[in-house]
Amino acid sequence: MKTLTLTRVSLIAAALVAGGPVIVAVAANAQTIQVNKDNRTIAITATDKVVMMADTATVHIGFIAYGPDSDSAYAAGSRTSNAIVKAITAAGVPSDAIQSENQNVSPVQEYQVDKLTPAEKAQRKFQVTQSWTVRTPADNAAKILDLAVKAGANQSGQIDWSLKDENASQAEAAGKALQRARTVAAEMAKGLNVKLGALVFASNETQAEPPRPLMQAMATKVVTVNAEPLAINPRQIEKTATVYAVFAIE
Repeated sequence: MKTLTLTRVSLIAAALVAGGPVIVAVAANAQTIQVNKDNRTIAITATDKVVMMADTATVHIGFIAYGPDSDSAYAAGSRTSNAIVKAITAAGVPSDAIQSENQNVSPVQEYQVDKLTPAEKAQRKFQVTQSWTVRTPADNAAKILDLAVKAGANQSGQIDWSLKDENASQAEAAGKALQRARTVAAEMAKGLNVKLGALVFASNETQAEPPRPLMQAMATKVVTVNAEPLAINPRQIEKTATVYAVFAIE
């Protein structure tokens, strides 16, 4: 049981005994509760969570293509770009689930090829890069990544996992937190020899999810062998809610 919660109850108990008014200052995002003999309450802050398996994946795919000049690099990039999108759409992915992230045609900097032979440097004067995100059911992520890589997506690999219905999971977490608050309040009321009454105020605070580290891109060599897709499993998604609840006491 948190010290903050105990402090609130102690102030309330003092008001009940002395019969005088007490102002309970709560968190900045909650209301200020005035406690006196005519306004007897118990205030609780409780946190709970739900853990669900992700049902949606956002697959990041991209490629880099080179050429001895701008036109050659662009032509190579065009072939790779269209081959990747064709492979994905042929698998049944709707076009609105494929979103462009960036595309660029630029000269190759010397430091990028300083370890190559002169002949290799001559073939890498310009580069074309392009990337997309593909939103798909979680169990289809490995297939999409496999198709893209085999079509030339040599800068791919990151997958963001999520839930199709974020609101439902957040509501479930808030419901569990509120139930926890009611349970704790009932125990406190018992300790004060009073009966817990109705809920008179509640607020919900969504916990921000921590940033996830980006995965490194896959090697730039195009996969040409008839290999099986990578073994990829969806992540578990955790939704946390903190509820501030005020209950009347009888």
